[in-house]
Amino acid sequence: MIKVNGIHHIAIMAADIREHVAFFSDVLGCKLSAIFDMHGVPGGVHAFLHMDDHSYFSIVELPQVKDIPIELGVTHAGTGAAPSAPGTMQHLAFRVDTPEELLAIRDRIRKKGVNVIGPLDHAMCQSIYFAGPDQLTLEVACSDEAINPEAWIDPAVIARLGISDEDLARYKSPDAYAGEGGRVAQPPYDPAKPHQAYPEPMYKAMLAAPDEAITKSAKFEPPVKIAS
Repeated sequence: MIKVNGIHHIAIMAADIREHVAFFSDVLGCKLSAIFDMHGVPGGVHAFLHMDDHSYFSIVELPQVKDIPIELGVTHAGTGAAPSAPGTMQHLAFRVDTPEELLAIRDRIRKKGVNVIGPLDHAMCQSIYFAGPDQLTLEVACSDEAINPEAWIDPAVIARLGISDEDLARYKSPDAYAGEGGRVAQPPYDPAKPHQAYPEPMYKAMLAAPDEAITKSAKFEPPVKIAS
């Protein structure tokens, strides 16, 4: 079955990318793996910090970002219990493998002078909570086992949200799909579907272009040539 199988990277916007690189490297121990001019984005800088060989924490800086105000309750939640606008990140939880590692990373964070609350035992995981640059709400969590849907899908919440039995069954067991070798054509533009916020003529031109043309339109290389 074809499905997404993890997070390759999560990209966070920064007013000052140096502050973020310093924080996530020094405080959380994520080594800097890449920092380069953002592909196809004039003035943009893109950084990647290593979590493991499959997952990275990514930071983006664009020239105009420093002029956009942070507004708690709109752009940022500020705590794990507060609201922010639809589509924004309410909080970000990193992972460690054991309760012992959770206490060890808490020690590291506190040793760097950053306040941390917890751990709290959520039964599905244990979590500690703290803040990062630009008012980020951050968490580190560990779980002993995978989340059991039978214990954690609350019938009272399902009823309150108006989710039918048929929909719930579909959400718990998504349709099996093996892919078709990349042969599925771009569907017609449907304004009711989610869309990226490019200028409409540009976006529709990209949707109308053959996939091969999009792929061939840009090919990027590492900024530093390594001698073989």
